[in-house]
Amino acid sequence: MPTSDYKWKGPVKSPPDFENIVKVLKKQKPNRDTLFEFYMNPRIYSILADSQINSYSFDKKFHERFRSVLAFRNAGYDFAVINASDFYFPVDFAHTEKQTISLNRSCMISDWKSFETYKWPDPDNFSYDCLENILSPIDGNMKLIIPGPYGVLETTIQLMGYNNLCYSLVDKPDLVKAVCDAIGQRLLKHYQICLKYESVGAIFVNDDWGFKTQTMMSPDDMKKYITPWHKKFVACAHHAGRYAVMHSCGNLKDVMDVIIDDIGFDGKHSYEDTILPVEDAYEKYNPRIAIVGGIDLDFIVRSTPQQVYTRSAKMLERTRDRGGYALGTGNSVPEYVPDENYFAMILAAVNNR
Repeated sequence: MPTSDYKWKGPVKSPPDFENIVKVLKKQKPNRDTLFEFYMNPRIYSILADSQINSYSFDKKFHERFRSVLAFRNAGYDFAVINASDFYFPVDFAHTEKQTISLNRSCMISDWKSFETYKWPDPDNFSYDCLENILSPIDGNMKLIIPGPYGVLETTIQLMGYNNLCYSLVDKPDLVKAVCDAIGQRLLKHYQICLKYESVGAIFVNDDWGFKTQTMMSPDDMKKYITPWHKKFVACAHHAGRYAVMHSCGNLKDVMDVIIDDIGFDGKHSYEDTILPVEDAYEKYNPRIAIVGGIDLDFIVRSTPQQVYTRSAKMLERTRDRGGYALGTGNSVPEYVPDENYFAMILAAVNNR
């Protein structure tokens, strides 16, 4: 097909149905080819939603969040990912989407004094009102999947700095545990608040654990400081009758059994061809855990729209009769992804709707 065939042609007509995501996360066959994404970029949100948004009645103070919801709906997703509140852990640097951040850029906590003086946020002090009715203007059975403001390990690195964290694992293990626990208990409260709302169908536990070749901590240290909190996050989702998806970049081969068998995540998101192509991940881990997303981001950026479409269609063909898969990128859709390549990917799933 020519490149023009991969441009946005208007909202997907069929209504969203979160039951498709439920079936994927149960490692079953969804009712139709199903999409999954963490987030897109403002330009894509604008293409997908801006021409329609003014025709909807919604609380204008949630304009940007509803714009994301409408964009997900119009692209053919059965859910939307939005930030449930402004809850976050303050850091001493600013970050924009166009920046690459050093893992040692911040070192706000290096000893007990800085631990005690850090302004630890309380999730109860933030408003989660957007979860009440942000989906009410949307047709069909759409739900929200709610992320955290990063995860236990990522936030620990942001607050301590990676080098300082590594030294502290040897010199100050009690401080490391205190930092991880202080973060973990607040993230748990955040998810517990979100899961009180009927609009929330699942939580997204976003916590990058690995480099290209290994985890950022040893597997033993991961089990000591990090994974117990993830187990609590998943347990709170399951207790509420909902689902939990893990997003983590990096090589997690040494902790995948923990992710699946001990923590109990329903789905795993984020894949790179240089670590484990999504096709191989599906063959290796299906049906132990749902595989969501996975079309390598570098591949999407460098390939032609036809190549993106072909690989996406083949991935759906590979998994269609076996279940436990939803199509999406290996990570997200940043601004440098060509629009036609993103639309080529989702077209493989929505072409026949």
